[in-house]
Amino acid sequence: MMRKYTPKDDVQKKSYSSDRFYITPETVKKELASDEVYAKDIEELSNNFEVLNSYIEIDELVLFIRPEDNVKVIKFFKEVLAYEMLVELSAIDYLAKRNGFEIFYEMLSLKKRKRVRIKTFIEEKQELNSVYEVFKMANWSEREMYDMYGVRVINHPNLKRILMPDDWYDHPLRKTYPLHGDEVASWYEIDKIFGKEAREEIGPEIRDPAFIDRYDTQRFSRLGHEVPSGVDISDGKEPEQTPLAYQEEGGVPIIKKFDENKSVTLDKRK
Repeated sequence: MMRKYTPKDDVQKKSYSSDRFYITPETVKKELASDEVYAKDIEELSNNFEVLNSYIEIDELVLFIRPEDNVKVIKFFKEVLAYEMLVELSAIDYLAKRNGFEIFYEMLSLKKRKRVRIKTFIEEKQELNSVYEVFKMANWSEREMYDMYGVRVINHPNLKRILMPDDWYDHPLRKTYPLHGDEVASWYEIDKIFGKEAREEIGPEIRDPAFIDRYDTQRFSRLGHEVPSGVDISDGKEPEQTPLAYQEEGGVPIIKKFDENKSVTLDKRK
């Protein structure tokens, strides 16, 4: 059973700066008539498939189709409309708002020098046909989509996790997934290698990508407080501070070396 959603209705409205209610404006969507090539492509496509919506955004054709038509539409774009490359495909989590995922396929035509983004929507447990038979690159991309979001892709030659272990719990790119993992993430390798009985002795894994322990075996350091390899720091004391310098001896002669004592920190910009 997956995690329950917590209200996130105002998350996108919060700014990274001062205005917490600032909403980034949407990009301008243009009519198909503004581009002759795209207008012709949609006309040909509409004669064969149902197009739910279409427009041009940032000089790129964007269109929405029914999920059951994904393989046929991708094949049509490749063989008839000369979009010979499938560049990327993935999912967007809309489980909280719409109880499903938006799937997108990014295609490129080298002949026309045009891009198209094909979109469709599926419910959480709805299956989606693999486009591997049209583009072999879909093999790994669809596996990643399954691994990270839990999107079930049928008719795939080898649908299994590609980044996480086969027995990993949940899907890390879902918005309900904790940023620093949960109990399963904290103890996975400890339990696998040493067993749960070793939890108290070893302690949980640190899964913060920004965390650096300068006293670990690799001797990560901060400027001015380098810890040379081999120095005994078991007592946790700081080593003597080393002079701040941004150029090694014998460096580029025309560049003036940094001198900490001659440097000035400005209170404000000039």
